[in-house]
Amino acid sequence: MTTMLTCDALVRRYGRTRALDGVDLSLDSGAPVALVGPNGAGKTTLFSVLCGYVRPTSGSVTVLGHKPGSAALRGQLGALPQDAELAPRRSIGAQIEDFGRLQGMSRGQARAERERVLDVVDLADVARQLPDSLSHGMRKRVALAQALIGSPRLILLDEPTAGVDPPNVRIIHGLIREMAGDIDFLISSHNLDELERLTERVVYLDQGQVSSRGAVAVADMAGDTEAQGRLTITLDVVDADVHDRVAAAVTGLANVTGCRVAPRGDLVADVLSEDAAAAEVIGWCAGNGVRWRRVSRGRTLEERLYEA
Repeated sequence: MTTMLTCDALVRRYGRTRALDGVDLSLDSGAPVALVGPNGAGKTTLFSVLCGYVRPTSGSVTVLGHKPGSAALRGQLGALPQDAELAPRRSIGAQIEDFGRLQGMSRGQARAERERVLDVVDLADVARQLPDSLSHGMRKRVALAQALIGSPRLILLDEPTAGVDPPNVRIIHGLIREMAGDIDFLISSHNLDELERLTERVVYLDQGQVSSRGAVAVADMAGDTEAQGRLTITLDVVDADVHDRVAAAVTGLANVTGCRVAPRGDLVADVLSEDAAAAEVIGWCAGNGVRWRRVSRGRTLEERLYEA
């Protein structure tokens, strides 16, 4: 198995502030990884170090076996910064070609790569347009396209869908899922629902350090005894009265022994049979006009991280 990245006692200091304070981390290739933590935890700084934008104050770090910023990583490492901006007076296609040239491609190679990556994000027809003619969601997809230039083995995504409308979120999520078999992803986002859908491993960063919460493995429900015989129900409404009413009704279903409203609004049901209870819950919601977004086994990522 290939090592995706390693950090050994990694420190990045800004003046007296330690944005990264002795990060020890080793991640192998495989399923996408979520990077989570509160504001100021050091997530963006870690991405900047991995990309070679800033140098560590002390400690060591390797990405795909190479030092960040190394020429060996050209075309191997892609990144979508949180606040990625496009030059307003240069066409989309020209900017994508510029990124290709910066990676050492010839003009012809960069032009071919422009066509390829814009086609991947389904924006081949915008190559001649200026950024301001596109929606925010489409500009995000263009920014994702530049991260795909070359043959990346690892892509770092910092808040990839922040402020993006639902149709474009759906497209971006679909692209990540489709490429995840061939490309490793490290995704930072405050949207835990998004991360739960896209990732299977979690690294929790707090005050510049990797916390023990980073041991959470979203896909490993079998090892989570609290997940057994339990459903988490996410409704498509925010009304507390509706949540209370649904919880009371769900408690009366044949395969549900109890249901409560979690602090952040999800319904947590104890069940006799997960499959049968899920069918009953979905059927009850459909029959009573209650919209739901997800019915899943066990605890949500948010609950597992913050209510443990």
